Amino acid sequence: MNKKMVTFFILFVLWCIFSGMFDIFHLSLGVISCLIITLISGDLLFSSEKITKSHIIDGFRFIKYIPWLFYQIVIANIHVAYLVLHPKMPIEPFVLEYKAKLKKDISKVVFANSIILTPGTITMDITKDNIFIIHCISRKVAEDLLTGEMERRVAKIFGEDIKIDRK
Repeated sequence: MNKKMVTFFILFVLWCIFSGMFDIFHLSLGVISCLIITLISGDLLFSSEKITKSHIIDGFRFIKYIPWLFYQIVIANIHVAYLVLHPKMPIEPFVLEYKAKLKKDISKVVFANSIILTPGTITMDITKDNIFIIHCISRKVAEDLLTGEMERRVAKIFGEDIKIDRK
Protein backbone atom coordinates (compact mmCIF):
# COMPACT_ATOMS: atom_id res chain seq x y z
CA MET A 1 0.00 0.00 0.00
CA ASN A 2 1.24 3.49 -0.83
CA LYS A 3 2.55 5.50 2.14
CA LYS A 4 0.61 8.62 1.12
CA MET A 5 -2.64 6.64 1.09
CA VAL A 6 -1.92 5.25 4.55
CA THR A 7 -0.98 8.71 5.83
CA PHE A 8 -4.22 10.15 4.43
CA PHE A 9 -6.26 7.33 5.95
CA ILE A 10 -4.68 7.81 9.40
CA LEU A 11 -5.22 11.57 9.28
CA PHE A 12 -8.82 11.21 8.11
CA VAL A 13 -9.68 8.68 10.82
CA LEU A 14 -8.21 11.04 13.42
CA TRP A 15 -10.15 13.93 11.87
CA CYS A 16 -13.39 11.95 12.22
CA ILE A 17 -12.63 10.95 15.81
CA PHE A 18 -11.66 14.43 16.97
CA SER A 19 -14.29 16.40 15.06
CA GLY A 20 -17.19 14.09 15.86
CA MET A 21 -19.05 15.64 12.93
CA PHE A 22 -20.21 13.31 10.18
CA ASP A 23 -22.23 15.56 7.91
CA ILE A 24 -21.12 16.13 4.31
CA PHE A 25 -19.73 19.61 5.03
CA HIS A 26 -17.40 18.52 7.83
CA LEU A 27 -16.36 15.31 6.09
CA SER A 28 -15.52 17.37 2.98
CA LEU A 29 -13.42 19.73 5.08
CA GLY A 30 -11.70 16.69 6.57
CA VAL A 31 -10.91 15.22 3.17
CA ILE A 32 -9.54 18.53 1.87
CA SER A 33 -7.47 19.19 5.01
CA CYS A 34 -6.07 15.66 5.14
CA LEU A 35 -5.19 15.76 1.44
CA ILE A 36 -3.30 19.03 1.85
CA ILE A 37 -1.41 17.80 4.92
CA THR A 38 -0.61 14.49 3.20
CA LEU A 39 0.78 16.29 0.16
CA ILE A 40 2.82 18.73 2.23
CA SER A 41 4.22 16.41 4.90
CA GLY A 42 3.31 12.87 3.87
CA ASP A 43 6.97 11.84 3.95
CA LEU A 44 7.33 12.62 7.65
CA LEU A 45 5.33 9.67 8.94
CA PHE A 46 6.88 6.99 6.74
CA SER A 47 10.49 7.42 5.64
CA SER A 48 10.55 4.49 3.20
CA GLU A 49 8.34 4.12 0.14
CA LYS A 50 6.72 0.87 1.33
CA ILE A 51 4.86 0.30 4.57
CA THR A 52 6.81 -2.28 6.54
CA LYS A 53 6.22 -4.39 9.61
CA SER A 54 8.30 -1.93 11.65
CA HIS A 55 5.90 0.89 10.75
CA ILE A 56 3.00 -1.14 12.13
CA ILE A 57 4.95 -1.97 15.30
CA ASP A 58 5.84 1.73 15.73
CA GLY A 59 2.14 2.57 15.34
CA PHE A 60 1.15 0.18 18.11
CA ARG A 61 3.94 1.49 20.35
CA PHE A 62 2.69 5.03 19.72
CA ILE A 63 -0.86 4.01 20.66
CA LYS A 64 0.54 2.62 23.94
CA TYR A 65 2.34 5.96 24.52
CA ILE A 66 -0.82 8.07 24.22
CA PRO A 67 -2.38 7.15 27.62
CA TRP A 68 0.90 7.95 29.38
CA LEU A 69 1.08 11.31 27.57
CA PHE A 70 -2.54 12.11 28.48
CA TYR A 71 -1.72 11.33 32.12
CA GLN A 72 1.25 13.72 31.95
CA ILE A 73 -0.97 16.40 30.42
CA VAL A 74 -3.51 16.03 33.26
CA ILE A 75 -0.79 16.19 35.94
CA ALA A 76 0.75 19.26 34.27
CA ASN A 77 -2.68 20.93 34.05
CA ILE A 78 -3.16 20.44 37.77
CA HIS A 79 0.29 21.91 38.45
CA VAL A 80 -0.32 24.95 36.22
CA ALA A 81 -3.75 25.48 37.84
CA TYR A 82 -2.05 25.37 41.25
CA LEU A 83 0.51 27.96 40.15
CA VAL A 84 -2.12 30.29 38.74
CA LEU A 85 -4.59 29.94 41.61
CA HIS A 86 -2.00 30.14 44.40
CA PRO A 87 -2.20 33.52 46.16
CA LYS A 88 1.53 34.17 45.63
CA MET A 89 1.53 32.81 42.04
CA PRO A 90 4.90 31.02 42.42
CA ILE A 91 5.62 31.16 38.68
CA GLU A 92 9.33 31.22 37.85
CA PRO A 93 9.63 31.04 34.07
CA PHE A 94 12.95 30.25 32.44
CA VAL A 95 14.44 28.70 29.34
CA LEU A 96 15.98 25.24 29.53
CA GLU A 97 18.49 23.72 27.13
CA TYR A 98 17.85 19.98 26.95
CA LYS A 99 20.39 17.81 25.13
CA ALA A 100 18.40 14.97 23.59
CA LYS A 101 19.83 11.68 22.37
CA LEU A 102 17.11 11.00 19.82
CA LYS A 103 18.38 10.28 16.30
CA LYS A 104 15.34 9.96 14.03
CA ASP A 105 13.53 13.07 12.82
CA ILE A 106 10.12 11.58 13.63
CA SER A 107 11.29 10.89 17.21
CA LYS A 108 12.37 14.51 17.57
CA VAL A 109 9.04 15.76 16.21
CA VAL A 110 7.01 13.54 18.56
CA PHE A 111 9.20 14.56 21.52
CA ALA A 112 8.92 18.28 20.71
CA ASN A 113 5.14 18.03 20.25
CA SER A 114 4.77 16.01 23.46
CA ILE A 115 6.56 18.82 25.30
CA ILE A 116 4.32 21.44 23.70
CA LEU A 117 1.17 19.47 24.57
CA THR A 118 2.20 19.35 28.22
CA PRO A 119 0.99 22.57 29.90
CA GLY A 120 3.74 24.76 31.31
CA THR A 121 6.26 23.94 28.58
CA ILE A 122 6.91 25.11 25.04
CA THR A 123 9.55 23.78 22.66
CA MET A 124 10.99 26.96 21.18
CA ASP A 125 13.71 25.49 18.97
CA ILE A 126 15.74 22.39 18.16
CA THR A 127 19.35 23.06 17.22
CA LYS A 128 21.50 21.03 14.86
CA ASP A 129 23.32 19.69 17.92
CA ASN A 130 20.07 18.06 19.10
CA ILE A 131 19.52 20.63 21.85
CA PHE A 132 15.88 21.38 22.57
CA ILE A 133 15.30 24.94 23.74
CA ILE A 134 12.31 24.73 26.07
CA HIS A 135 10.44 27.45 27.94
CA CYS A 136 9.25 26.21 31.35
CA ILE A 137 6.78 27.89 33.67
CA SER A 138 8.42 26.55 36.84
CA ARG A 139 11.34 24.54 38.19
CA LYS A 140 9.10 21.51 38.87
CA VAL A 141 8.14 21.33 35.21
CA ALA A 142 11.82 21.43 34.22
CA GLU A 143 12.73 18.77 36.77
CA ASP A 144 10.05 16.47 35.36
CA LEU A 145 11.51 16.94 31.87
CA LEU A 146 15.08 16.42 33.05
CA THR A 147 14.29 12.92 34.30
CA GLY A 148 14.34 11.89 30.64
CA GLU A 149 11.26 9.71 30.99
CA MET A 150 9.42 11.33 28.09
CA GLU A 151 12.47 11.10 25.81
CA ARG A 152 12.98 7.45 26.77
CA ARG A 153 9.37 6.60 25.96
CA VAL A 154 9.51 8.40 22.62
CA ALA A 155 12.76 6.61 21.75
CA LYS A 156 11.10 3.29 22.57
CA ILE A 157 8.21 4.03 20.17
CA PHE A 158 10.57 4.31 17.21
CA GLY A 159 13.00 1.57 18.23
CA GLU A 160 15.85 3.86 19.23
CA ASP A 161 18.16 2.30 21.76
CA ILE A 162 19.31 5.22 23.88
CA LYS A 163 20.66 5.40 27.40
CA ILE A 164 19.46 8.32 29.46
CA ASP A 165 21.57 8.87 32.54
CA ARG A 166 19.55 11.75 34.01
CA LYS A 167 18.15 11.42 37.51
